[in-house]
Amino acid sequence: MKDSKSDKVVDIINYFLLVIVALLVIYPLLFVLSASLSDPRSVINGEVWLWPKGFTLDAYAKLFQNQDLIRGFVNTFKYTSVGTIINIVLTIMAAYPLSRRDFVGRNVLMAILVFTMFFSGGLIPLYLLIRDLGMLDTFWVMVIPNAVSIFNIIIMRTFFQSIPWELQEASIIDGCSNIQILTKIILPLSMPVIAVMVLFYSVGHWNSYFNALIYLTDRDKFPLQLILREILIQSQTDEMIQSTTESIVEQQMMVEGLKYAVLIVSSLPMLILYPFLQRYFVTGLMIGSIKG
Repeated sequence: MKDSKSDKVVDIINYFLLVIVALLVIYPLLFVLSASLSDPRSVINGEVWLWPKGFTLDAYAKLFQNQDLIRGFVNTFKYTSVGTIINIVLTIMAAYPLSRRDFVGRNVLMAILVFTMFFSGGLIPLYLLIRDLGMLDTFWVMVIPNAVSIFNIIIMRTFFQSIPWELQEASIIDGCSNIQILTKIILPLSMPVIAVMVLFYSVGHWNSYFNALIYLTDRDKFPLQLILREILIQSQTDEMIQSTTESIVEQQMMVEGLKYAVLIVSSLPMLILYPFLQRYFVTGLMIGSIKG
């Protein structure tokens, strides 16, 4: 069946809009990359639009000489790795029983969990709780308070419910325990939603800085994003620019290059992670969609 003229017009409009959206998303990334590789003078003068001008790697050289930044990168990697593992385990442990038809009281528990999405005690009670638990200025304060997301539990529970219940009934008849059903049947069929959760949680941990700002005082435990905040907002780059002979203008230009280089370095790990999860991610995004 051939498309009508109106269908072709709609397709052209859709393609045009998608191209515009793609350019709006891609151009800022290309600009930041080009600015990080360009002469800071060209960036400040507005001469950099798409391609690097006055190619230089000085900003990256200065960047990797800073010990605070390297330490922050390592800390963030630890927080993201451990935190994501805890998140996935707890989300699965909560979502699986809530998806079981034979779990008595699951609707009541689900209502209680959903209630916490809209109402909370607030920041001050949370801070007092963290203090009383002795987690202030520790590694665990970066992974325990956000150990699970109710929204992600709902997503995973929905996916588990889409798996035919007859598979679990047959497994029970064959003598499988609940743990065996989960590990040998449910989880192997749930790789798409697990990949989505890994991406959601890891990006959240990687970009997190508010908890560190509130709960951490030891600079050796600062994550990368808190170091970036100092560079981008407070412009605390004295340790990066160690030469005392540089003029104020030259220092400002170096700071300008460092800002863009830091953005590229901090975004690179997540950009590398996404292609490996893309196949599962696209499938997982269709959870809950209408199927014909």
